Amino acid sequence: MEQTKTKSLVAVGNRRTEPLFALSPQEVHSNKFWRWGDDNMMPYALSLMSRRSTTHRRIINDKADYIAGKGFSYDEGEPLLGHFVRQANGEGESLRTVLYRLAFDKALMGNAFLEVVTDEKHSTLSLFHQDAATCRIARDSQHVLLHHNWNQFKEEEARQLPLYPLFEKQDDGSLRTMIHYKEYEPMFTHYGVPKYIAGMGVSAIAYKTDCWNISRLDNSFQLSGVMMLDASTDSEAETERIVRAAEQRFAGNPGQVMFVIREGGESDNSKFIPVESHNEGDWSALHDQATSDIVIAHSWFRSLSGLDYSAGFSAERILHEYEVALNTVILAEQEELMAPIKRIMREVAEINPSSLEIVNRPPTRSKPIYMKVWEARKADGLEYDEQDESQQAWLSEITKYNVTKIN
Repeated sequence: MEQTKTKSLVAVGNRRTEPLFALSPQEVHSNKFWRWGDDNMMPYALSLMSRRSTTHRRIINDKADYIAGKGFSYDEGEPLLGHFVRQANGEGESLRTVLYRLAFDKALMGNAFLEVVTDEKHSTLSLFHQDAATCRIARDSQHVLLHHNWNQFKEEEARQLPLYPLFEKQDDGSLRTMIHYKEYEPMFTHYGVPKYIAGMGVSAIAYKTDCWNISRLDNSFQLSGVMMLDASTDSEAETERIVRAAEQRFAGNPGQVMFVIREGGESDNSKFIPVESHNEGDWSALHDQATSDIVIAHSWFRSLSGLDYSAGFSAERILHEYEVALNTVILAEQEELMAPIKRIMREVAEINPSSLEIVNRPPTRSKPIYMKVWEARKADGLEYDEQDESQQAWLSEITKYNVTKIN
């Protein structure tokens, strides 16, 4: 096998200390970058939605985890490759960590950004994931602008890096470039669109039905209604006092009961008129339908999202759906994310990445690890030979071999 030239790789640090500020009403207009969404705040909106919809967030987490795999296998005769897999940058992040964050951003926002750092002699190589929410494409479409808060954009606070394959020298003497991953969508040129775009509405429905259940719990499942109060008031302050006193006495939770004050007579005819609701079944069906639609919009599978465990744990179904997901989603995403990284490793650091492969492993196994290979083949109805030396290995030994290759 061809040996890699002897070279020392020194990972360098990166400047990423600014926090992501909260969304505020202010809108910034500038001709320095292409807006991401009508108000340039689409990444913020997508991130906020993912924090509010449980199923939506679970699918994004799981897709990123499956795409990043369980680590990497590689030729142990390539020491530079092994070092780079274990430490992809000066912050101590492994290549698997960088890959997971890229996969997460791409699944969440349809875009991901990877910063590549080297020097003029190509004696160093570092890969940094950059939060996609902090990145915008410059007007020349050849650079990326990074800013910690796009709601209050200031040009002097932004950092500009070229898009690969362009490298530009920075103030610290390093050469840097950015790789932009994006999901293809017709009519969108500068930014990608997440695959679940058609499911944003149902994600909002799932969030609102959750809020409805929380509201019922906060109100101790008391009925909403109208409280008719007989009272005479001489001022708005007196009216406010009566309403507050009634809230403390009857409402249980402010906003649960609407109060109507009318001029009182000789007798007190105050009464509570409940507004009964019989739509619990409708709300439950709406939530279930929204959840199913979210899974479909993500091009994902229910058993891999933890949705059907309550109906019984079916290892066979999980394995079947994982196999389908592996061949329709996971492998394609892995190839898209890793292809530029392997090219960078080869061109910049002269590292041979031909043996570098992501280790994919299903979330469960259908056969115990104490079976032998020939026993497993027999159980699957395949041809087997008890005397074949290669089929005498235990499944646990095969699993152990794979584990030792992971870094």
